Amino acid sequence: MAMKETSNYILQAKSKQFYWEGNGQLSIKTFTNGKAYYKTSAGFFAVEEKRHLILNEGPYTLMIDEEEEVESFCIFFKDGLAEEVLASFRDSPEKLLSDPFKDREKTGLFEKTYHTTRSLSDKLQRLQKMSSKPEEAFHFLMEDILSQQLRQFRDVNSLPALRESTREELYRRISIAHEYIRACYQESLTLSEISRAACLSPNHLLRNYSWIYGKTPHQHLSQFRIAEARRLLAQTNLSMTDITFRLGLNNPVSFSKLFKQHTGLSPSQYRKKVILDKNFH
Repeated sequence: MAMKETSNYILQAKSKQFYWEGNGQLSIKTFTNGKAYYKTSAGFFAVEEKRHLILNEGPYTLMIDEEEEVESFCIFFKDGLAEEVLASFRDSPEKLLSDPFKDREKTGLFEKTYHTTRSLSDKLQRLQKMSSKPEEAFHFLMEDILSQQLRQFRDVNSLPALRESTREELYRRISIAHEYIRACYQESLTLSEISRAACLSPNHLLRNYSWIYGKTPHQHLSQFRIAEARRLLAQTNLSMTDITFRLGLNNPVSFSKLFKQHTGLSPSQYRKKVILDKNFH
């Protein structure tokens, strides 16, 4: 039976609450004015503004649950496009000329969230504004995505494993640990939970996580919690106790110590400073 031919397409919507599960093509997910959460067979992902998620073809679940409308702009790529563009990067001009329509091995990209570069952001914005979506725009976008993917191999090749396939699999699992922390830092996470999500032993995860990220999982967990604490202190009137529980912590005193350790100010001092700065300006 012939395979059904796929096409490039875009989905754009606004929603406060949304849930979907099913199969999708290779895609890039972007959101503004809030977060979206994805679950795949590999792990959990939180996609926020100024970041994007790359998902390979396959099943996944999407959930949005925000107080304000979140705008999604997601691009789906037809089968074979990533392989075609990747060949233009890797193959010699002679090889591309001799067999331009060769069937190529399926390409699996690194599923994770990425900082959205200026170049990629510009391409996404232009595509969003186009009344018609020319196929070449999807090619140019895929070039940016694959350039970013190829840069990941500097981290992959830095890992202490002999075989390339082992390094790639280890990198994928470490990335899953990082994405799990990013998606679930508002819960009471332990090293054992993070390592199970990544299918790595705690010690194996610790030794290799800092090799890639320059921080331990606990340091990254604290970093995400402090960033969210700054936002909640500046933009809401939540009490210190409420903020503590929203960050996956159980003790307001521990939260206050953690916050001061990272910022030099207590949470109440930070909130007063934000108010004074606003009044001054």
